[in-house]
Amino acid sequence: MKLFKKSKKNEDNKVKETKNEYIEIEVKKLIDWNEPNGDGCIVSDKITKEGYKVGYIYRENPTPNMPDSGWRFLAGNEDESFMNDSKKHHVFAINTICNYDSDIIPYLKSNIGSAFIRVEGNKFLEDDGSKAIFIEKQDNSK
Repeated sequence: MKLFKKSKKNEDNKVKETKNEYIEIEVKKLIDWNEPNGDGCIVSDKITKEGYKVGYIYRENPTPNMPDSGWRFLAGNEDESFMNDSKKHHVFAINTICNYDSDIIPYLKSNIGSAFIRVEGNKFLEDDGSKAIFIEKQDNSK
């Protein structure tokens, strides 16, 4: 199934990005998530609308009485103003975000309190504050 659209063609038949729409992706079942609190996660629009790969992931205590896994996904280039705007972060099913960026899958069973940064290509390391986040755009040509 297709999910949302991000781009439209202009009069020159070139793709034009639009900021208020989600990137169109095909959602396939990539993971089985059966943790008791649910499969919701909070995701930055930098990933779902602007086309960045996940650069920073962390897991906090899930929000009680909500279908929340505790996972939070960011590109890593969000500034303070962006982070303070709740309209720029949305709840998605974890499987959907795995379809935006499957590199996160090996880390999803990590414990609450875990945090990882992308350091190159598809490689993440535990975040100890000593390395910069590798920022990269998604390849939407698939």
